[in-house]
Amino acid sequence: MRKYVSIVITTLFFFAFGFAEAQGYTFRVLVNKGQNKVKKAGASTAILLKTGAVLNANDRLIASKRAYIGLMHKTGKTLEVTTSGTKKVSDLEKKISTKTASVASRYAQFLSNKMNEKEKPGYRANLSKATGAAERGFSGDIKVLLPSDPEQSVTIEDKVIVTWETKEDIDVNAFIVTVYNIFDEEILKEEVQGNSLDLDFTQDKMQNEEGLYIIKVLAKTDIESTSGDEGIPIRRLTDEEAVQYQEGLKSLKSEVSGDSPLNKLIYASYYEENGLIVDALTVIEEAIRMNPDVEDFVVFKQDIIERNSIKIYEDEPVD
Repeated sequence: MRKYVSIVITTLFFFAFGFAEAQGYTFRVLVNKGQNKVKKAGASTAILLKTGAVLNANDRLIASKRAYIGLMHKTGKTLEVTTSGTKKVSDLEKKISTKTASVASRYAQFLSNKMNEKEKPGYRANLSKATGAAERGFSGDIKVLLPSDPEQSVTIEDKVIVTWETKEDIDVNAFIVTVYNIFDEEILKEEVQGNSLDLDFTQDKMQNEEGLYIIKVLAKTDIESTSGDEGIPIRRLTDEEAVQYQEGLKSLKSEVSGDSPLNKLIYASYYEENGLIVDALTVIEEAIRMNPDVEDFVVFKQDIIERNSIKIYEDEPVD
């Protein structure tokens, strides 16, 4: 009985702490493009705004010309600031719908926690220990940015975006992407300009009873530069497997539209927390395409890649 009471108290403390932390600010800065500043309540001068900073109701946001500031409210709802000038944070909050968004708030908090973790000293070293990153490397000339483990490289969506990177000494922009089924039969082959390919699993040629697809990429002008002989898998979950995610996703969609680039970060948090890394990377790539000049979206994508040991930055020292 004493053990049971202890568990209950610990659980209540955890939720209370999480709720208090979520309520400890008005907005968190998700994206920051431009020479923007913030004047904290009671301060005599403004300071440069940083991604990850928190804003309180009495602060003032100073947006520069051609600014793009993405704010996440404590409820999980997002707000874009694209006009220059000084704005009261309390006035910005009035633009947020008062409708309850409990599911969005949960994944906003997940995203906020990930941002806090990154700011801690030794983040990269701890990340390597947690993921075993130091034992794995970028072995091919072309790295497909998907989990190599079929148990992790799964999707519940009809469409995904596959992206890849090349080693620095590979100077090509045209690639041949081939998709195979589990029997090593070619089902799709496309020439691609750039480093991404959209896959639509609803197309007739992509129908696959096993739901398993093997992706291989090679440079058009240098056939020796490839992603490897084995390829990288993507597996579509069956309807029975996907049902465990549908209720949460339906609730999130009812609270947050997935049309804006900022809201795609909230969806990425949902996918990542639920182990759907392929889908998390897809929505982040969609955000990048919508705002290609906003570097913070690229940083969010790289964070997901690092946390899930998809690409190891062998050339960079560990903090």
